[in-house]
Amino acid sequence: MSVSRSHRLFDLMQVLRRHRGTVPGLTLARELGVSLRTIRRDIVTLQAMGADIDGEPGVGYILQPGFLLPPLSFTEEEIQALVAGAQWVTRHTDDALAHAVQNALAKIGGVLPPDLRRGLDDNTFFVGRSEKGSSVVDLAQVRRAMREQRKISITHKDRSGAVAERTIWPIMLGFIDSQRFIAGWCELQGDFRIFRADHVMTVSFLDDHYPGNRRQLVKEWRAQEKHPCRQRDCV
Repeated sequence: MSVSRSHRLFDLMQVLRRHRGTVPGLTLARELGVSLRTIRRDIVTLQAMGADIDGEPGVGYILQPGFLLPPLSFTEEEIQALVAGAQWVTRHTDDALAHAVQNALAKIGGVLPPDLRRGLDDNTFFVGRSEKGSSVVDLAQVRRAMREQRKISITHKDRSGAVAERTIWPIMLGFIDSQRFIAGWCELQGDFRIFRADHVMTVSFLDDHYPGNRRQLVKEWRAQEKHPCRQRDCV
């Protein structure tokens, strides 16, 4: 099977997953930039591979859950990108993320064909390890707070040395060189702010949920400024 067709089959599966309901063949054809005849032929191919796709021409198609497409669409460069990304996460973030990314690579390696599996051990790239600054902040807990949209109470020392207690709504983590940052809405300032993790003196993870949607808050922050990390916002 050609690589281009393998990619198209993978993309077709992704479109079916994204819609989660019956999708007309013409819609699939438009999204993938192919003919309706090609879509019908590819649906038959996926069904022969074991994909549980219900539907028929003129009505539409729906993918039932539970089918994983074999890793036909991984190229050598995509494998290298995964390895380089995993190295960066392992050496620049926290232990929980490092463990997670190694688990993810192991899962990918378990389903790759032998000729591609060797790429996971390729030493084409080297990502240096940065010295992480000392901090009382558990970044794994911060990520959990972001997922659950919970507030965090911190005692923070700004660049001038002033100390203040703040309640923030965490929306994003930043990793720049050896520094770690928490971006969020600061109730004290009534605005978005970026806090250096090594300037946080104490931290408490609250049960209170913050209003709105975290992703929407990120959009509002980015729309507010051309460059979200304004010098005056980094405290």
